[in-house]
Amino acid sequence: TGTKLLIHLLSHSPSFVILVLTMLSLVLLLAICLILPLLIFFRKHKTTKHFPPGPKGLPIIGNLHQLDLLNISVQLADFSKIYGPIFSLKLGSRQAIVVSSSEIAKEIFKKNDHTFSDRPQLYSQQKLSYNGSEVLFSQYNESWRDIRKICVIHIFSSIRVAYYSSIRNFEVRKLIKKISENANSSSVTNMSEVLISLASSLICNIAFGKTFENEGPESSSRFPEMLHEFQALLAETLLLIIFHLRVGLIKREDCMVVLIKFTRSLISFIKRLLMNIWIQIENMEMKRLLLMFYCD
Repeated sequence: TGTKLLIHLLSHSPSFVILVLTMLSLVLLLAICLILPLLIFFRKHKTTKHFPPGPKGLPIIGNLHQLDLLNISVQLADFSKIYGPIFSLKLGSRQAIVVSSSEIAKEIFKKNDHTFSDRPQLYSQQKLSYNGSEVLFSQYNESWRDIRKICVIHIFSSIRVAYYSSIRNFEVRKLIKKISENANSSSVTNMSEVLISLASSLICNIAFGKTFENEGPESSSRFPEMLHEFQALLAETLLLIIFHLRVGLIKREDCMVVLIKFTRSLISFIKRLLMNIWIQIENMEMKRLLLMFYCD
């Protein structure tokens, strides 16, 4: 019979076994080659049918290769001339919608503000912002509205802005003096470092009442270093999220360990500063404001 013949060939003919395995492998490979494109097509058709038109991207990286970060605004304006005031871009595995019309932007941010106010729940942002409990990475909810109200009334009011004008003027004059001294001595000025130093000095002076420049090189450089670490960690974890790099699990886990370690260091740094400020503050209004932030 046919079954006995097949068993005999499989048992006594190695070449026949190799032939059968080769044919099965070819059939499996052919099935994968036919099914996989269909799955990708239907998935793409399902997820992108409601998105606005946009430039065609490549697999995995999307439109990232078409973006020039040095002239991103000009490039997006050129895209809007081709695809209209609303168009879509693929950033890795993430879909992004770009609005280049002021009228549509006004419609989004004023009339439909509640719909578009939420931030994406990214792991790195949640870790670095007390689980999204502060203004920058918080979801649009009652807590965010309360903190924003405190900031608008007590921190960014016209009175407060005018109050800190002397600090801003002092730091800017110091910056100009440093650039002038470097120019007179024919030294190269690294504008990135200078501007980061200006930003950190302003933040520290306004928030903590000191700039750490008189407390030794370690203290004076720690805050700018933490800003650099913060930016690097956000960029690295964002790349993992954009490309869905679940395959590189070791790299992902290493990044999260570094992120958690940095978060603890940042919290410890801020707590020490706040304790020093609390001891030195004599203004009861400022203490009440800090308590409001703490309770929220």
